[in-house]
Amino acid sequence: MNGCRAKGSWVADEKDTVHYSGAAGGWGSVRGMTEVLARERPTPAALDTLRRQNKPGGFMCVSCAWGKPKHPHPFEFCENGAKATLWEMTSRRCTPEFFAQHTVTELRDWKDYDLEHQGRLTHPMRYDRATDKYVPCAWDEAFAAIGTELKRLDPKSTVFYASGRASLETSYLYALFARMYGHNNLPDSSNMCHETTSVALKKAIGSPVGTCVLEDLEKCDAIFFFGHNTGSNAPRLLHPLQEAVKRGVQIVTFNPIRETGLERFKNPQSPVEMLTGKETEISSLYLQVKAGGDIAAIMGMIKHVLSTEERRWREDKRHVLDVDFLAQHTTGFETVKAHAEQLSWEEIERESGLARADLEKAADVYIAAERTIFMYGMGLTQHVHGSDNLTTLVDLALLKGSIGREGAGISPIRGHSNVQGQRTVGISEKPELVPLDRMAEQFAFDPPRDTGLNTVDACEKIISGEVKAFIGLGGNFVRAIPEQVKMEQAWQSMRLTVQIATKLNRSHLINGEVAYLLPCLGRSERDMQVTGAQAVTMEDSLSCIHGSQGNGHPASDHLKSEVAIVCGMAKATLPPNPKARWDDWTADYGLIRDLIEESYPEMFADFNARVFTPGGFYKGNAARERIWKTESGKAEFTVPTSLSALGLGDKEGRWRLMTLRSNDQFNTTIYGYSDRLRGIEGTRDIVLMHPDDIAAAGLAEGQVVSLASDADDGEHRQVDGLTVTPYLLPRGCIGAYYPETNPLVPLWYHDEASKTPASKGVPVRIVT
Repeated sequence: MNGCRAKGSWVADEKDTVHYSGAAGGWGSVRGMTEVLARERPTPAALDTLRRQNKPGGFMCVSCAWGKPKHPHPFEFCENGAKATLWEMTSRRCTPEFFAQHTVTELRDWKDYDLEHQGRLTHPMRYDRATDKYVPCAWDEAFAAIGTELKRLDPKSTVFYASGRASLETSYLYALFARMYGHNNLPDSSNMCHETTSVALKKAIGSPVGTCVLEDLEKCDAIFFFGHNTGSNAPRLLHPLQEAVKRGVQIVTFNPIRETGLERFKNPQSPVEMLTGKETEISSLYLQVKAGGDIAAIMGMIKHVLSTEERRWREDKRHVLDVDFLAQHTTGFETVKAHAEQLSWEEIERESGLARADLEKAADVYIAAERTIFMYGMGLTQHVHGSDNLTTLVDLALLKGSIGREGAGISPIRGHSNVQGQRTVGISEKPELVPLDRMAEQFAFDPPRDTGLNTVDACEKIISGEVKAFIGLGGNFVRAIPEQVKMEQAWQSMRLTVQIATKLNRSHLINGEVAYLLPCLGRSERDMQVTGAQAVTMEDSLSCIHGSQGNGHPASDHLKSEVAIVCGMAKATLPPNPKARWDDWTADYGLIRDLIEESYPEMFADFNARVFTPGGFYKGNAARERIWKTESGKAEFTVPTSLSALGLGDKEGRWRLMTLRSNDQFNTTIYGYSDRLRGIEGTRDIVLMHPDDIAAAGLAEGQVVSLASDADDGEHRQVDGLTVTPYLLPRGCIGAYYPETNPLVPLWYHDEASKTPASKGVPVRIVT
C-alpha cells in the first residue's frame, strides 16, 4: 500500500504493521514544523510570535489547553502548537475574488485540508442563494440583518454555539448576549469531548474540573494515563513527564493504541538528545486495554488494592488504604468494596482484554506510591458509560486519599485552549452553574432560568425543525458532530446561520436561508481598539488564568475582533439598556474583566492586576482543599453500572470503532497528511486493524472497504473508501480518523449522564 509505511527499521513486536520506530519530539518534530512553515508561508511576525508563545506577557497558544509554566523553556511551544500558530499566521488569503470563482455547492466537494488551505478570510460575506455564492457585505449591513432576523424569532428557537478558543472576555459577553436575548442555548465544544468530566467529577468530588496544578508533577511518585494521545494532543506535557521519569516516577498507561508520545520522547530543546539520539522511555508499563474496557481494568486494580490491604493488615497491621481519609472525607466505600470483591477475575479479564497479572502489576505501582496523579483524555469521556469510567477512576484515587494532596490528584487533559474557561464564565446551558441573580442585578434584566440546549439537544431540535437560527463563535460544528448526513440535510432548513471564523471550513458551506460568514482577528494578531492594544485571557486545563497579547499585523484591514463582532450583533439585536455598554466594552477589554470579577468575585479578584501573572493565577478548586461540594458533603464512591463502557455489546461481525486524531491535525483542522507518530503518510482514508483480525475477516492489507453503522436502529450510515491498514490494536477494535468517520456515530449514542458523543466505541460492520 503506497503512502502508508513508515520509514525506519521494523520493531520486533510490530512486524508487518504500520508503525513509527522513532520517539516523539526529536528531529521528526522539527521536520513537521518545517513542512507547515513551507506550506503556509507565514508572515514575518510569526517567528517572533513563536518566541513569545506561552510565556508571561506573550501570546497564549490557540492549540491545546495544557498549563504554562512560570519559568518557560526558551521555546515554550510544541510541534502542534507551532503548527497552529503558523496556520493562523499564514500569508495565504481567502478573498471575495475566491468566492466569486466558486459556488458553495462546488466547495462542498473539497476536502477539509483544501478548504482551510485557502488561507485567512478577509471580508465579511453574505450568502447569495440566487447565485449559490458568497458575496462581500459591509459590517453594519451584516449586523443589522442578523439583528433583524433574531428579533423576528423566538429566542428559544436559536442556538449560540462557542468553540473552545474564544477568550474569557468574548465568552462572557457572548453568554450575556444570549441571556439578555432570552435563552440558555449555549452549547460549546466541551459538549463533544469533556462534558463527561464536568458531570462525573462534579457528582463524585464536587468539582467539575481536575484538581492538579503544574507543580504537582514535580512532587508525584506515580502517574497513571488513560485514553490519551499525549504526543499529538498535548506534546508540551512530555517535558514534565520526561523530567518526572528521570527522577524515578513510574508512569503506567492504559490505552488501546500504543501512542509514541507515551512510549518514548526525545526533547527537541536538548542539544545532547538531538545530537546523540538519546531518548527517554516514558511508560514503565503500557497496557492496551480494549476500547470500552477501562471500567473493568480500574475495578481490577481496585480489587487488588483491597486484597493487598486485607493481607497486609492481617500479616503486620499495616494499611495500604488511607483509612483516616476514607472515614473523614468519603462516603460509599463499603458498597464499592463489596462490589469489587464479588467481581470475578474472569469477567474483569474478559471485559478489559488484559491479564490479571498485568492489572495487579499496575495496582502495585499505585500501592507503592505515596503521591499519584491520574490523567485522562477522551478515551474515557467519549463512551456511553463514560461517566462510570470517571467515577470508577475517582474510586481508585480515593482509596489512598489521592485527591486534595500535593503531588496527587485527578487531571483531565483538555483540548481547546480555553474550553474550560468558557464554562467558568458562563457558556453553559445549565442555569444553575451561572450566577444569574448577581448578573440580573449587574445588568438590570431578568435572565432565563430554564435549562438550555447542549450539542446533542441542539442537533435533535435542528433535525425536528424547532431550531430556526444558529450562531457559531468559531469552530466547525457541522463537521464535528455525529449524524453528519442527516444534520447537513436539516441544517439548510434553518432561517439564519452565522459563522464567525478565521478560515474557511465545511460548516460555512451548509447554510440556512439567510447566512453570514464573519471573519475575525486571530489571537496571534494585534487587537487595536479605541483605547489602544488589547489583551485577552484564557484558562488552561489546570485552572490557571493567563493573559495573551498578539503582535502580528491583522490578515486584513476588514477584520474585527471576536469581542467587537459579539458586541456588534448584540447592539443590533437587543433593546437599549444603559447597563449594556457594548461600545465601551469593545473599546476597552479591561472593562469586561471588571464585569467578570463582579460576577465571579471568588475566582477573579483583582482580575486586571493579575492578567500577566507568570504561570497564570490559580482560580482555586474546593476539592483540592478537601472541601466537597457534593450532595453528601463528602467525596463519593460510586459503583459502576456496567463493567463495559460501551452502549452495545459484542456480536458476530460487530467491531468497536475508535475515532482518532492524527499528528497533523487539531480537532477538525487538518494541517496535512502526515500521521508521523503512527507511521502513516499521505492519506487519511484508512481503517486500522490488528493483523490477525485482518486475516480472520478474510481481508488483505491495502484492500479498500466501507464501514457501516451496526447500531441496531435501522438507520443507514456508511463511510466508503477506507484502506485496510495493519496496526497493533486489541483484537476486535479498529481505528479510523475523525472527522471523516463521524457520520457513523448515531446522535443518540452518547454518554448517559453528559450526552457527550460516544466516539471511542462506535458499533460498526466492515463492508467489502
